[in-house]
Amino acid sequence: MFSNSNAMARNNEIDASAINIIRSGTEIKGDIICKGDIRIEGKLFGNLQTEGKLVVGESGVIEGNVECANATISGGMKVNINVNELLELKSTANLVGEIVTNKLQIEPGANFSGSCKMGAVIK
Repeated sequence: MFSNSNAMARNNEIDASAINIIRSGTEIKGDIICKGDIRIEGKLFGNLQTEGKLVVGESGVIEGNVECANATISGGMKVNINVNELLELKSTANLVGEIVTNKLQIEPGANFSGSCKMGAVIK
């Protein structure tokens, strides 16, 4: 009745600089869709889709399908992952599954088991 359309529009805007964080000790069963960056320190059993960067910390675990712009992985993943730009596997990373990415960087000590398709993705 007395709503201000400008205030409602501001509430619906997305803060692209904000980072979503799933902290250690948190377990999610379900899918996540977000516009910005996301950091996983807990566990996600489901699919993840983001237009931003995905960071999986050393305590982070993801099982499902992942789509993102960039990713830095230090934890465990059992996934099919599609990264539009750069996928980095840090020395503590343990990834099992299929990778589709434009660029791949693997540090010594990282574990990867599965298949990888690399190069420019044509849609």
